[in-house]
Amino acid sequence: MKTENKILTKNTKPEAAPSAIALLPLLLFLVLFIGAGLYFQANGVAMAFYQLPSPVAILPAIVLAVLLSKQKLNQTLDTFMAGIGHSNIIAMCLIYLLAGAFASVAKATGGVDATVALGLQFIPSQLLLPGFFVIAAFIATAMGTSMGTIAAVAPIALGIAEEANIDLTLMAGAVMSGALFGDNLSIISDTTIAATRTQGCYMRDKFRENLIFAIPAAIITLVLFTLASKGSAAIPSQQVDVVKVLPYISILILAVSGLNVFVVLALGIVFAGGVGMYSSDYGLVAFTNDIYKGFGNMQEIFVLSMFVGGLAALMQQQGGLAFISQRIENLIRRFSRDTGENSSRAAELGMAGMVALTNTCVANNTVSIVINGDIARELAQQNAVSAKRAASVLDIFACIIQGLIPYGAQALLIASHFKISPLQAVSDVWYCMVLAVVSVIVIVLRPRSH
Repeated sequence: MKTENKILTKNTKPEAAPSAIALLPLLLFLVLFIGAGLYFQANGVAMAFYQLPSPVAILPAIVLAVLLSKQKLNQTLDTFMAGIGHSNIIAMCLIYLLAGAFASVAKATGGVDATVALGLQFIPSQLLLPGFFVIAAFIATAMGTSMGTIAAVAPIALGIAEEANIDLTLMAGAVMSGALFGDNLSIISDTTIAATRTQGCYMRDKFRENLIFAIPAAIITLVLFTLASKGSAAIPSQQVDVVKVLPYISILILAVSGLNVFVVLALGIVFAGGVGMYSSDYGLVAFTNDIYKGFGNMQEIFVLSMFVGGLAALMQQQGGLAFISQRIENLIRRFSRDTGENSSRAAELGMAGMVALTNTCVANNTVSIVINGDIARELAQQNAVSAKRAASVLDIFACIIQGLIPYGAQALLIASHFKISPLQAVSDVWYCMVLAVVSVIVIVLRPRSH
């Protein structure tokens, strides 16, 4: 079955002429989301940009889009429902649920703790910073979540950093760098799911395309953290249950092999549950409850994706997406004409700029990808950019911004663990800084076949 790889087809209903007014609902969503974050931040509320749930912030935008529609009310609602019910949106949401279930079951059965313990056995005492970068990178790639990785690794990293007298901002930067590296590459990350679904490409192809950007950046980051490593600490030996690490490894192997993502995640859930029942007193009831808990963990992005799908359908029908696409196309043509560059290069830079700007505003890399998915797909198709490259560019530049904004969830979480400011937390996230430079260089200098 390869339904997850079909490129989306546009709404068969004719679109209105390009219209800036049709973008007002999206602007309202951003104003509410950002405004609430700034308000709570000014009042010293922790996790300020996450106090107003995004699925709630988008509701007034949907109402405004309905009011702006020139269709009859029933037709407008049909357009909205069609956007929510698009096969891409539904498939994306189902993958979110399965990914959440796998992460929940694997964590409950001890997979995270076993993976951390295994990684600690291989870290030389003089290379703690690059060692924790690698541990966080592997766990995030396997779990598909930078937040879950930071929550699991940060307490251990903090204790070892204090014992070895390592600058806490450096250790926080190493853990965040590894977590974002893995989250960006993981095939079960919500950012990867959103990027591949909106662009219509195979997850394994996006993974391989990402490696072109990520591997050089990771190597440079490892060198930098190695050079910055000072101090050492004896890492106590721990009993490692390698069996509990196997579900993560199996997920990585099956995904890269090209097996259907629904099958990969289903097998991963069963495998993780089976490992728990084999190695401990983990029972069937706990297994089913953890699956449901995993579903609940994905509730916010699940609901938001549906609402964004419906809002995007309304903005498309009213000419809003056509307006953005037209303006970006004009910039691309002007850039290509003035510099003699291939338009695909300009299109990729345009996608990068769009998703980076959006994520700076909403502080959520998955949301920024979903918002820009349709526009990026059109730009890719019109400028001979492959779907896998478009998906990679969206995911990479959303990841870069997510790691560098002090009001992002990752920075806020690790800052709370390390008792440092969020601004300090992002000051040494070297991977995202290096990835930004490497990505621009790859986009600008990589040879094109057309």
